[in-house]
Amino acid sequence: MTQKNYRHALNNPIFEIISKASDELGQDSYIIGGYVRDFLLERGATKDIDIVTVGNGIELAKKVANLLPDKPKVQVFKTYGTAMLRHEDIELEFVGARKESYSEESRNPAVKEGTLHDDQNRRDFTINALALSLQHETYGELLDPFSGIKDLENKLIRTPLDPDITYSDDPLRMLRAIRFTTQLNFTIEEKSLKAITRNAKRIDIITKERIVDELHKILLADRPSVGFRLLEETGLLVRILPELIALKGVEEVEGQKHKDNFYHTLQVVDNISKNTDDLWLRWSALLHDIGKAPTKKFHKKIGWTFHGHEFVGSKMVYKIFKRLRMPLNNKMKYVQKMVLLSSRPVILAEEEVTDSAVRRLIFDAGDDIDDLMTHCEADITTKNPRKQQQYLNNFKRVRQKIKEVEERDRIRNFQPPISGELIMETFNLKPCREIGQIKEAIKNAILEGEIGNNYDEAYAYMLQKAEKLGLKK
Repeated sequence: MTQKNYRHALNNPIFEIISKASDELGQDSYIIGGYVRDFLLERGATKDIDIVTVGNGIELAKKVANLLPDKPKVQVFKTYGTAMLRHEDIELEFVGARKESYSEESRNPAVKEGTLHDDQNRRDFTINALALSLQHETYGELLDPFSGIKDLENKLIRTPLDPDITYSDDPLRMLRAIRFTTQLNFTIEEKSLKAITRNAKRIDIITKERIVDELHKILLADRPSVGFRLLEETGLLVRILPELIALKGVEEVEGQKHKDNFYHTLQVVDNISKNTDDLWLRWSALLHDIGKAPTKKFHKKIGWTFHGHEFVGSKMVYKIFKRLRMPLNNKMKYVQKMVLLSSRPVILAEEEVTDSAVRRLIFDAGDDIDDLMTHCEADITTKNPRKQQQYLNNFKRVRQKIKEVEERDRIRNFQPPISGELIMETFNLKPCREIGQIKEAIKNAILEGEIGNNYDEAYAYMLQKAEKLGLKK
């Protein structure tokens, strides 16, 4: 066991207070997990700190709260024998050292009191089993029973015990292994990677909320593709997002191929991650082509087509969010919109950019127009430098056109100058189909550039349209 001192890691006064509280209760206490790992990796001090104590974790939390000047409220979770408190910008979680045993149907273990070593045994990875002593006589001493320091140096994700046991006991750890690999740019030990593949079906007992939480963290990494390749390789992705797996592979008919849309998608996600930390824009990139699998067809004259894949894909977004118990709110609608509109700027870039086409795009995208353009630029995955530059130049031209039209016509989120109420009042109408027809005609006339986006021109156009419908003032 390594016995190196890291007293300098404990420069926050809170640790002295925890040490004092532990001493008063006659309990040995340790910092364990993420705080220790991130300190040793020089990732900056994490604000979530786990404290394990050989004794009662809830009593220790209460004692610490009592010693702190702000007397923070202690949240107690009796079922798990844990307690949590917030002090300044730090969140502390306290738990008594324990042994765990699992049943096959659940990741919730049966728990018994244990030693520090028992507690380190139950940790998911060696790099998360590292502990720093808070006892006065050994203050800052590192306890490393599984050579976690060496694994940090070798950038290796490895389980303290037999990986088959670790992953079968708590299958969420398989996703955590892939998430840490993605976030830290580590490698999963070969033995451990094979164990994940063998136990992949066990992921089915994990709640969708916990799975999505890990997917979010993978998506927010610098290179999300690392995680999604591992999810695919281990057989986890097909159980979580089979719609992505359906994009995998290249078919050839009569010498004509299409690209592998799965690996293309991963490249798009990596590309967009260089330009945005917006989780939902990254989700949009991940799902932008999911409609291609169900719409794929081969035509002898034109080859492979994916007609309407954006519309189909936007409908699939709802089903995916519902299945994964993700929020069916504006976040989902945003992703649906991005998927639905994902090809529109591409079509504009390939053709002559007309004012009316740009007006319609601005109207449909609204405040999300800049995000849509960011997505389209990320969607360029050609390895040909000349083509890549050509596409980028085309999108630059579209962006410029959007700016010009927006400044001149004020189309973004515009409300037609003529309301339904005014139409009813002008022609003495009750609610009827003709009102909608007039409103739609005015909107289209503005978007097509036939009339300006102002009251006078819209009013005159309303009178013309009403006359054709046989309406009189």
